[in-house]
Amino acid sequence: MKKRVQHVNHERWLISYADFITLLFAFFVVLFASSQADKKKQAQVAEAVKAAFTEMGVFDPASKRLSIAHQGGAASNVENKPIAMPMPSQQSLEQLKQSIDKLVADQVGQGKLPSGSVTTRITPDGLVISLHDAGFFASGSAEVNPSSLHILSTIVDALPNRGVRVEGHTDDVPIHTLQFATNWELSTARASAIARFIIGKGSFDPALLSAAGYAEFHPVASNLTDAGRTENRRVDIILLMAQLEPSTQTSQVP
Repeated sequence: MKKRVQHVNHERWLISYADFITLLFAFFVVLFASSQADKKKQAQVAEAVKAAFTEMGVFDPASKRLSIAHQGGAASNVENKPIAMPMPSQQSLEQLKQSIDKLVADQVGQGKLPSGSVTTRITPDGLVISLHDAGFFASGSAEVNPSSLHILSTIVDALPNRGVRVEGHTDDVPIHTLQFATNWELSTARASAIARFIIGKGSFDPALLSAAGYAEFHPVASNLTDAGRTENRRVDIILLMAQLEPSTQTSQVP
């Protein structure tokens, strides 16, 4: 019987090649899908950041361009810089001052607040809202008068959520009680009471707030007269021109 000669199959490599091409295709599909997901996440992050900062005026509300989105290869060459918080302009401070003055005048006109209890002025530091103890604190006390809580709440609601410093001040008449050994303790306790009230409103970032007491050493009037001492007994809420840095700021509120 004649033996049949078997021919060698020289095309078996095509099977391995096809498997390799299939795996390679699957690999690139996974890479492509991952890159598309990253772009979607970046767009979502950009939208979230834009929405968060629109209120503070960092981004132009009319702009539909995403600052963090890919813009070709140039984006990778741009130096990353922290976004600066917008500083209030002189005009915006004047408008806020006028608004608070009107609120106070209405309360005084209705007999809900003694005249001269709240005064405002603009300084190089920012807008200073002075709460005088005649309307907000009893003599020698750091407890806010309940009758003044409404106007205090209205003033705090009018403040933008940015750097605020609360300063307590007294006149030069010494104090020595069981609660307060000196004017240092009294001025600090009053500043802390106002700061805690601001935080308690729940709409203000505590990291942007600081409080301190200066006793009688930062007067705005002469302590030689009763009228001058009345002006010096105050708690100043200062809306700062320069933004506080939460990462380096140390709050003095106990």
